[in-house]
Amino acid sequence: GRALLVLLLSATVSLLGGLIFGYELGIISGALLQLQIDFHLSCLKQEVLVSALLIGALLASLVGGILIDRHGRRRAILVSNLVLLVGSLILTLVRSFIGLVIGRMTVGFAISVSSMACCIYVSEMVAAHQRGLLVSLYEAGITVGILLSYALNYIFADVDEGWRYMFGLAIAPTAMQFLSILFLPVNPVKLSSWDSDCQKGLIQLQNTEDRAAVKQEPYKEKHYSFLDLFRTRDNMRRRTLVGLGLVLFQQFTGQPNVLGYASKIFHSVGFQSNSSAILASVGLGAIKVVATLVAMAFADKAGRRVLLMAGCVVMAISVTTIGLTSRIAPPAMARDCKAAADPNASHSLLQHPMMPVSSQPAVSPSPPALGAVESQAGPGFAAMRSSTQSREVVPNYSLSQKRVLVGQAEEETVGSTGPPFRGAPWAEHMVLNWITLLSMMAFVSAFSVGFGPMTWLVLSEIYPAGIRGRAFAFCNSFNWAANLLISLSFLDLIDAIGFSWMFLLYGLMGVMAVIFIYLFVPETKGQSLEEIDQQFSRKR
Repeated sequence: GRALLVLLLSATVSLLGGLIFGYELGIISGALLQLQIDFHLSCLKQEVLVSALLIGALLASLVGGILIDRHGRRRAILVSNLVLLVGSLILTLVRSFIGLVIGRMTVGFAISVSSMACCIYVSEMVAAHQRGLLVSLYEAGITVGILLSYALNYIFADVDEGWRYMFGLAIAPTAMQFLSILFLPVNPVKLSSWDSDCQKGLIQLQNTEDRAAVKQEPYKEKHYSFLDLFRTRDNMRRRTLVGLGLVLFQQFTGQPNVLGYASKIFHSVGFQSNSSAILASVGLGAIKVVATLVAMAFADKAGRRVLLMAGCVVMAISVTTIGLTSRIAPPAMARDCKAAADPNASHSLLQHPMMPVSSQPAVSPSPPALGAVESQAGPGFAAMRSSTQSREVVPNYSLSQKRVLVGQAEEETVGSTGPPFRGAPWAEHMVLNWITLLSMMAFVSAFSVGFGPMTWLVLSEIYPAGIRGRAFAFCNSFNWAANLLISLSFLDLIDAIGFSWMFLLYGLMGVMAVIFIYLFVPETKGQSLEEIDQQFSRKR
């Protein structure tokens, strides 16, 4: 009975952690339309507001690891819940722009700490054969959270000061997570009664030999300094290589940007209305949810390596296909930030749905990313996706979408609302447009099966307990930084080498990722965290 309760509560904590992360990433897209009118936000101020979440998250990934290792995973999640409640209250009651920025930074800090602590806590809490399922549940929570944020953006779009409700509603899942974790035990790895917990079935070790070994010699936690991550002791250097390789390839395969022109593709295949942006975000969001559920089902059966490699292969083929089709029918990418402040502008900063993670770790857990939210227009929006951590995340959509929400769409003509692409080539190549659309859907699915959930799962498994928090946070900070870099350089690179070459480059990175995973990433399914640790320590 107790083991089942622990399992259910662990699942709840994982799901709610992801849901809050995704919700906070996605909600800004709808809130910003109202905020720019209520607070008369200039282009720069909008970018600052969106970047605030990323800055908070980056700070958290620098100091959060120490908190998680020093004070325990459970306490880190409880503290992050309290910080998130404070941030949400600030955002709900605020009357100034500075208050908004402080509130978003606070929220960014909280979701980043929570994303790391949740993945580590759940991975340590459950049996080896359930770990893949329950840690992947976090990623599923992110995708559901983003979809939920779009729904609430839509519901509160016409409400006076609706953004207060949008920000305030994050309090509900945060309070639920706080209550759930109060009933969970302190992390078993931290307990001296390690063997008695194993006997109770709280942690089911693989076989009787393991149990016997554990009884003879209770799990001794070694102490590591941060610099040990770069030393050969217990093969830590190779573990760091695996962790950094996964988070960097997660970003450099183009995930933050491939979704950036999703609404253009939807327009090009005949969805010639403002609602195509909503269709793109909700449709791709639904695909992500389904694909993440597939990953959850197979994480413990097929294994991490198989899903990562299969996902990378499909991603590489998808972006290469998009690159080749766009050579024949090139889309026009526009940068336009100033328009964002003008409600009548048809192509705003938000028009280019380069918004969230994360990421995942994203950044997914953009812890990720957490994943994660940027726009082609500038750092602010770039920032935001990075969170995705995560991780990966469905774009937050265009001003045109928001106009629909605000009920202004009726006066608009198709011509003014469609994204700025050169009409003729797109119209001529309908078959290619459909191929591009299907490629994008394949890419989103493959990311959600492979890199999306598996990166954070592997990161929560490969480090020894004594340094797991700091190691995870170290890799996570690279995830956010890489995401920001990818997002900010996107339009400059397109100017320099062209759209199709950009996507072909992503395809090449996908091939390199497959080789990297094949050579360096071990299979960890079905092994206890101690076995994984020993396997790494032995192998040179």
